[in-house]
Order: sequence, then structure tokens, then C-alpha cells
Amino acid sequence: MTVLVQIGRRPPERGPAGPPGLAAETRVFRSAHGAHLFVADGSRIYDLPESTAARLEAWTAAADAAPHDPAAETALAAELGLPLWGGAGVPAPRIDGTPAEVPPLSSLSLNVMQACNLSCGHCYADEGRFGGSARAMPRATAFAAVDRLLAEAAPGAPVVVGFMGGEPLLARDLVHEVVDHATRAGAATGHPVRFALTTNLTTVRPEDAALFAAHPFTVAVSLDGDRAGHDALRTAPGGGSAYDRLRAGLDVLNRHGRPRHLSARVSVTPYTGKLKGILEHGIDLGFDEVGFAAVVSAPDPAYEIGAEAFSGFLEQMTECGEAALAALAAGRPYPFGNFQTAMLELHTGGHRPYPCGAGAGYLSASAEGGLYACHRLVDDPGFRMGSVAGGPDRAARAEHLAARHVDRTEPCRTCWARYLCGGGCYHEVARRGRPGCDYIRGWLAFCLRAYVELTERAPEFFRRTTPSDLPGDPAGLAR
Repeated sequence: MTVLVQIGRRPPERGPAGPPGLAAETRVFRSAHGAHLFVADGSRIYDLPESTAARLEAWTAAADAAPHDPAAETALAAELGLPLWGGAGVPAPRIDGTPAEVPPLSSLSLNVMQACNLSCGHCYADEGRFGGSARAMPRATAFAAVDRLLAEAAPGAPVVVGFMGGEPLLARDLVHEVVDHATRAGAATGHPVRFALTTNLTTVRPEDAALFAAHPFTVAVSLDGDRAGHDALRTAPGGGSAYDRLRAGLDVLNRHGRPRHLSARVSVTPYTGKLKGILEHGIDLGFDEVGFAAVVSAPDPAYEIGAEAFSGFLEQMTECGEAALAALAAGRPYPFGNFQTAMLELHTGGHRPYPCGAGAGYLSASAEGGLYACHRLVDDPGFRMGSVAGGPDRAARAEHLAARHVDRTEPCRTCWARYLCGGGCYHEVARRGRPGCDYIRGWLAFCLRAYVELTERAPEFFRRTTPSDLPGDPAGLAR
């Protein structure tokens, strides 16, 4: 019998579950150090003898053309000593298709200004209007939303208050007031409060920088390339350069106070330039993290990445990943967010049946005080989940979690990458389906190989870096 040696760490165990299919539960891959086995449950990775790898690959290829035979697969897994369900000493699966219980609320984003000072054709929020009219959140609604978050959170648990738009700094007075209110209210209820803000950074002022530095803030900045690339996708009023305004905003932060974490988020469209150049440009600008996300759904379909374009996207993402692997293995920093998040998720055995916390521990409040599954789904009646005044709709959240569990979703339930991907962004799936599945599998296959090589070449990376160092969206692993 094959004796497999697990790479990395192992998460706590859960169960029980029924028989999996090998193609859905495992993937054979190779690195510079040989053959390996990825087990979807628990995101476990094992060294694998080449003879076993070849046999398992042949079985999987043949099984693709034949009906699923659980008994035969169980026998093969036992013969090869594969660490799957039901074997001697093998724990029951951690995810069994049971929908997650509705958790206490832990984060709430406030759409404080559903309007923007830039015009970007690829913006999912339609300049913050979400298909409606421009509007601002009243002060009373914002304060009530914070109070609602604290009331719904678990006792003593940390919470996150986010500021979204449009451009939230168009409502800077309200942002400052909410931070003050949330800090005082959280202290009174025993809840540590952190903050997050997404901005185009064109209107930031010294007092904003001071606020970000004085409180536990994560600030994400929209960046689409160098001056030419950024301005090609972002139109400023009066024909000015949005990029020049962003650079002026960075200068304000550098002179008057940086947040604890300053990241750049690049929205990739068919018009985006070479990703590696954009990545290194963002790193040179001093961002703590630079990450990419393909534009899958936009008001103007010309900005959407289609199924064919994903192959080029994968090639460029892999090029960026190779650069990150080489730098980190040599002990040099290279803050490519998608790559670092993937490495840490694999190392800690990260696996989940949902793409993110939307509709679970995270909700978003519209300017009028409606509660929605996330900031991308504001004003979508299909994802409305209560109101600030009346509280979260527990039944709607439970229905959401039951319907979208990855093991209950086609074609996700038979995909080996499902617990790393989680089934895809709800907003994108609702509007475009899943055109990027092959890209996601390709990116994660690269990440598996890179993880093994990084653990061999620079294990100290995992000792000095923890998931808390990367406060971005965990769904970024796959997008």
C-alpha cells in the first residue's frame, strides 16, 4: 500500500458524508519535486509516488467516459492508500453538503454615496447608482446601520464597518462621523471595530489620511495601469487625468498618514495592458498588495472578459505568479495579492462551500437602509436580506446559504476546485453564469505546484506571514 506524506498543515475535522468520486475529490499534479495528490476535502496535499500518480490519472481519464462507480473507486482508493473518506484511520469529510447555519453578523458595508466623480464603463456599480439615481446615505441611517451591526454581532467579537460607493469620500463628513460613532459604540458594547474603504483616491484630503492612520483601516484603491492605461478606462470630469489625481492622493497619504493596509485592485478588461507590468507598477507605487480581478459583469458588455479571453488572462496571471514565486523563494518581497492569498489558503487547509461571506456574516446597506447580500448586489431584489430598521432577514439568509452551497450547485459539485473557488461571485454568476471556470482551475493548478515549490525553497515565508496579514476578500484566491 502507498504511504502518503502530507505537505503543509491540516485543519480541524468535520463529517459525516457520502462517497465522493475520485475526479471530484482529487487532482494529481507535478512540481519540480515530483508527483503530488491534492484532496479537495481540507485542501490537503500529499507527495505521491509516480507509479501511483500515473495509475490514478489513467483511472480518472477512463472514469470521465463511464458512469460513476462508487464501489470500484472505494476499492481503488483503499488499494492505493489514498487519504479519502471511509478508509482506516481516515477522518470523515469536513464538508458534507449541509448548508451552513446563519452566523452572527460580523461585517457591514455602508453605501454612503451612491454616486461617483469618475465615469468608468467597466464599473459593476454603474457609477454607484446600481441602475437607479445618484443618492447619499443619511446620517441617521448610517449610525443606525452601525448600531444594527453591533446588536447582531456575537458578544465581544471584532466587527468590520466598510465604506463603499460610488466614491465614498464624496461623503467624507459622514465617513468621519461614522468612524467616531462606531469606535465609541463598539467600546461601549465590547466589540473591537475595524474599518475598510474602497476608493479611486482622487479626492482624498489630509484629514482623511489622518483618519486612516489613527484607526485600524484597510484601504483598497482602484488602479488600472500606468497613466495611459488608467486614463483609458477612467474618465475624469473636464477631461483631466484620473491617474494624476490618484498619484496626488498617494502623495497625500504618504505625507499625512497611511492606513494599516493599502492595496491596489486592478479590474481586468479586454482593454487592460500586460498584467505583469501593471503589477510591478503598482508595487513601485508603494502599495502593500496588488491584485487582479477579471471584469465578468459590467453595464457595458464591451468591458467584460469572455470565455475565450480567459485563456490569455490565465497566461498572464501565471506569468505574474512565476515572478512572485521566484522573488519569494529568494527571500524578496513581492506583494502579488492573488498569489499570496492562495499560498496561505493552501497552507492552512482553507476550504469552504461558499465563495465569500456575502449573505452570511457580511451584508451591505444601501443608501436608503435596505440590507443586501453584498456591496455588488445593492438594490437587487433577489438578494435583499432585510433592512437596517427591521434587522437582517434570517430566513432569506438561510435560503441563500441552502441554495448556493457548492455541493448543491451544478456544475460545481463535481469540480475538484470547488472548495477553493466556492462556486464563484454571486453577482457575476447571477448575471453571466460561470464563463471563467477553466481559468479558475488553471490558476489553482498553478498555485498547487507553486505552493509545493515555495514550501521547499522558502518555508520561512509561511512562518512570517499569516492570513491576518492579507485582509482582502478570501474569494480573491480564485479570481
